[in-house]
Amino acid sequence: MTAPDHAPPTEMPCDVLVIGGGPAGATVAPLLAERGYRVVLLDKDRHPRFHIGESLLPANLPLLERLGVADEMRAIGMHKPGAEFVSPQHGHTQTFYFADAWDKSMPSAYQVRRAEFDAMLLENAARKGVQVHQGCKATQVEFDADGSVRVQSRSDDGSAQRWRARFLIDASGRDTFLANRFRIKERNPQHNSSALYAHFRGAQRHGGTDEGNISILWFEHGWFWFIPMTDGVTSVGMVTWPYHMKTRRGRSLEQFLQDNIATCPELARRLASAERVTKVEATGNFSYAATRNHGRNYLMLGDAFAFIDPVFSSGVWLAMQGGVVGAETVDVCLRQPRQAAAALRRFDRISRHGPRQFSWFIYRMTNPIMRDFFMYPKNVLRVKEALLSVLAGDVYGGTPIWRSLLAFKGLYYAANLLQPRRAYRAWKKRRHNIRTVDDAGLYQA
Repeated sequence: MTAPDHAPPTEMPCDVLVIGGGPAGATVAPLLAERGYRVVLLDKDRHPRFHIGESLLPANLPLLERLGVADEMRAIGMHKPGAEFVSPQHGHTQTFYFADAWDKSMPSAYQVRRAEFDAMLLENAARKGVQVHQGCKATQVEFDADGSVRVQSRSDDGSAQRWRARFLIDASGRDTFLANRFRIKERNPQHNSSALYAHFRGAQRHGGTDEGNISILWFEHGWFWFIPMTDGVTSVGMVTWPYHMKTRRGRSLEQFLQDNIATCPELARRLASAERVTKVEATGNFSYAATRNHGRNYLMLGDAFAFIDPVFSSGVWLAMQGGVVGAETVDVCLRQPRQAAAALRRFDRISRHGPRQFSWFIYRMTNPIMRDFFMYPKNVLRVKEALLSVLAGDVYGGTPIWRSLLAFKGLYYAANLLQPRRAYRAWKKRRHNIRTVDDAGLYQA
């Protein structure tokens, strides 16, 4: 007998349901499938699709090798041996090379177009046995008393689905699927930024091996990224304070970005003959965190839990590392439930560790005293090597950088005590910069 058209969809079981097919979801899903779990992944988009966050860290490479996609990544990536910092208050630029970090085994990284990179990771997940559904958006979630999770989704063809999982992983990125439903997403009180970005073709780059280096260029109201990629395309973005976005005053996003580029002479020079090849997009509420990242039968990974300013290109690495720890945690929770509480505590600790290590530097990157430290690096007590290890993403392993990082922080605080007026002005300006403003309509074209 044929079921009536209005009959609810059949509930489909799985062990683990992953919401989101970005780097976090496309890392945790195949790692769990390799352990023998039935894994379903839902992604609201169809790949390839445009995304920012194109700069990888050296610490990404061993994980990409583990996933079996390192050669594919190299084929689509631009080799990146270092990161350049450009300050309008200094008469020189400063380039840090990853080969000079404490651990010499990770001397470089890559820049990638995220459309290609994310599609590569998602295809790998499908090859590893993950049931991937693109163009399928999770719409509702229920947590049952028996420990199972029910999720409803809708595909872009209008069809509806119902899933029943033993464990749910939220890797939905800035959509923050669970954090929004739990109402636990909060603006980061220590940071507050916005971003405008686009891709350009024909930008002037450095020559030789430095062609692929990311450049960070400070300007009065924040900083710009300059990320060279393959085929002559460069990602350019402005990270600024919301108060500055309010000065747009009716200008289009395109004009506002161009006007600000003009205030950064070095960036304006590099883009003088370049052609913009994508529309300018904007996003606000750039830094946030959920008050928790797990429950007894769910985890939040990557941007679904927290997002910090992208000045150190940490987003993809934190998401993928979260996928590794997430897979280990789910495996323990499902196979050894008596050890689940300890595994979840470990997940929470590691998930907070990475953002915390990057954040200390990020919150101070626009401070002129910190800028001096970056523009005139010294390796006393191996502090430069330790700083490079952070820039490389080497914050989870056994590299003994922590005493040197503590020394770096001590030197920074001492420099502030020796320059009290300068330090006070910087603190006062920062408090002014991160204040909350009414951002209604600020990010519309």
